[in-house]
Amino acid sequence: MYSFAQILQIVESHIEQINYNRSPQSLYLPVQYILSLGGKRIRPALMLMACNLYSEAVEKALQPAIGMEIFHNFTLLHDDLIDEADKRRNQLTVHKKWNPNTAILSGDAMLILAYQFIGDTESPLLKSILEIFTVTALEICEGQQYDMDFEQWPDVSEDEYIEMIRLKTAVLIACCLKSGALIGGASNEEANKLYQSGIYAGLAFQLQDDLLDTFGDPQTFGKNIGGDILCNKKTFLHLQMMQRASGAQKELVRTIQSDKNCRPEEKIAAIKSIYESLGVREITNDRILHYYNRAMQELSGLQLSAERLQMFYGTIDMLLGRKS
Repeated sequence: MYSFAQILQIVESHIEQINYNRSPQSLYLPVQYILSLGGKRIRPALMLMACNLYSEAVEKALQPAIGMEIFHNFTLLHDDLIDEADKRRNQLTVHKKWNPNTAILSGDAMLILAYQFIGDTESPLLKSILEIFTVTALEICEGQQYDMDFEQWPDVSEDEYIEMIRLKTAVLIACCLKSGALIGGASNEEANKLYQSGIYAGLAFQLQDDLLDTFGDPQTFGKNIGGDILCNKKTFLHLQMMQRASGAQKELVRTIQSDKNCRPEEKIAAIKSIYESLGVREITNDRILHYYNRAMQELSGLQLSAERLQMFYGTIDMLLGRKS
């Protein structure tokens, strides 16, 4: 079985070999740019590893796995535009390097390219993989809409937030695991266990992203720290704060959020201080551990050798022990 490092090397090499020989180049240069920025390549790597759990022929899953990565980067490109983000992976976002119209159109091209790559799935499984992916793509759009809707809602419950990140983040990880397993020859039952494991791992991953956005190291995180605070986003940390804050603290939060003259660094420091006083970081870490354990529980039900499972466990451990 391939190691995670070997899988990453296969994925990266294949992405570097993508041929951008169509015109106009002004459409494809932003596509090449965002894919060249690197990133963790978690989704295609997990797809190949899930395939490898059941087959040594991981190349069968390579083209659709690259399609999943192109789709993921398409969502990031449009997400950055919606959030008016300046940086992605310590580099300028596409709409900043070019302009918003270019980000929209090149993003659209990436969506089509994703379908083209996923369409290279071997014919017996093509219909199933396309169905899984199409439902997933719609769910991600639904999650993004909920994320935008939350900005206008006066209150968001924890359950509503967890459902939003399930749609926006977790379903694509789950889709990659299920698709890779099916391509590798897994039964539907086994593939569904991997899908559910991916949901829980994706929830843990997104909650960790929330945590890193506030408490991470900007040099390793790849984005400006405190972006969620500056945008008044209703993240898991924010919801836990508002659930536990006193009346005076809630009023202070509202004052800070509405103060147009508050300097960004002061706003971030003030909200972080409230997080710390209410134990929000610890609460978030506990919830990350909860979803991690649920993911591992699903994996433990797979009918695989201990050796193969152990390598896969190690991959999940590494991903959820990240600092970036």
